[in-house]
Amino acid sequence: MNLEKDLIYEAMSRKNIKTLHELASILGITKNQLSVMLSDKFNPFKSNVQKLCDVLEVSPFDLIEKQEAFVPYNSPVDLEIDTLELFAGAGGLALGLEQAGLNTQAYIEIDKKCCDTLQYNRPEWNVINADVSTIDFSQYKGKVSVVTGGFPCQAFSYAGKKLGFEDTRGTLFFEYARCIKEVQPLIFIAENVRGLISHDKGRTLNAMLDILSNIGEGVKYNVKYKLLNAVNYGVPQKRERILIVGVQEGINFEFPTPDKHIKTLRDALKDVPESEGQQYSPKRKKVLELVPPGGCWRNLPPDIQKDFMGKSFYSGGGRTGMARRISWDEPSLTLTCSPSQKQTERCHPDKTRPFTVREYARIQTFPDEWEFQGTISDKYKQIGNAVPVELGRRIGLSIKQSLIKKHLGLTLHQAQIEVAATLSQESFQLD
Repeated sequence: MNLEKDLIYEAMSRKNIKTLHELASILGITKNQLSVMLSDKFNPFKSNVQKLCDVLEVSPFDLIEKQEAFVPYNSPVDLEIDTLELFAGAGGLALGLEQAGLNTQAYIEIDKKCCDTLQYNRPEWNVINADVSTIDFSQYKGKVSVVTGGFPCQAFSYAGKKLGFEDTRGTLFFEYARCIKEVQPLIFIAENVRGLISHDKGRTLNAMLDILSNIGEGVKYNVKYKLLNAVNYGVPQKRERILIVGVQEGINFEFPTPDKHIKTLRDALKDVPESEGQQYSPKRKKVLELVPPGGCWRNLPPDIQKDFMGKSFYSGGGRTGMARRISWDEPSLTLTCSPSQKQTERCHPDKTRPFTVREYARIQTFPDEWEFQGTISDKYKQIGNAVPVELGRRIGLSIKQSLIKKHLGLTLHQAQIEVAATLSQESFQLD
């Protein structure tokens, strides 16, 4: 939730105020103070904003980026939203939901190293190191409003089957669906790879959506999905994932709103701490030294291309990850579980080496204080498999907003009046 600069400029034009310096002078503040008000992290519900609105003769909501049924995330009417997370991994989604203000009752994860990471960073979290097939989820019915998790995608066999719930038994999707059936949350969120959309010509995804729509005993879910690219949500990385969302009747979930600007590697790695990292073999390093920032195998001499790429040289498409050096002024390509695989090179812009562990974590928007446990390979794997923290936070805010709106039972205009009345220390005159 931010003040929208374009809307402010429009209002300034109507008042014949030509510059931000002139506007700051009228407001009785410095230009730096005005710049803070226009920054992404500024809370619009401040007394200076009310003064700004008085000068421009507008409502605060006339200057805020428009969102359907907008309810501020820091509203005093916030609910305590309890969640349950399956396939928690090393905590990307978990940390994002925590930052959004959600309270997760349990994190279930089979990988011991991931559990070590979660428990090291958050000793107070209820981390359950177990196979999801051994969990009785009915114990959480009535105790959590939200279930989340990125179940690994396994193929189904269609031969002679109608593909109902029981037909998926033995897959991790079945366990996720069983959780929804036993818990009956108000909202469930499932994250998966882009390939799920086209798997088996779309039949796998359609079967999943159909099963999830009718999974609850006496409860139906409105299920929808959207392909999100993390680079549009504050993450300096091109990372496409499908987000499947199911909501009970009376809940309207809106996917996070994309940013207008994307973050680059330069934004991500500013002042990044020193850390351990893998290295290229001498032969590969010699080849990558020939590649400029933003380049790939196509920038190599033809004879080196053929030698470096082998059979891949003669294949079609899908090869831009080979011998790839990222530029400072672009987002990273999707991080994988290993930073030095030949098909998915992610070379540092200036130094001929893969990204370090902390650089990997920064690109995935983990805070520097989040420590990963295990070997260096374990750490890369945990980070590469994670949901970017910032994307998780925005998903959490969308969940939160959906449930607050249900709780309030308000229309857009009513919600604005309700929240403005409780947040402001002054009286807002709404249009």
